[in-house]
Amino acid sequence: MISYRPLWETMQKKDITTYQLIKKGIDKKTIHNLKNNANITMLTAEKLCRILKCEIKDIVEFIDDAGDQEQLNQ
Repeated sequence: MISYRPLWETMQKKDITTYQLIKKGIDKKTIHNLKNNANITMLTAEKLCRILKCEIKDIVEFIDDAGDQEQLNQ
């Protein structure tokens, strides 16, 4: 599973709000997707890294979920 928990932690450390992300071009629907751990494009991930001046590991993490692994093996 992909989690955007590091994004929210990075934003908090850098004192950046979702409103500021929207002002810098991140769509409200994308914010919704991030809050719900839904898909975003790599272009959006790159844009977030540029806005926050961080690396990809600072906005996304992979959480190994055994249930997901079973689905991949089918």
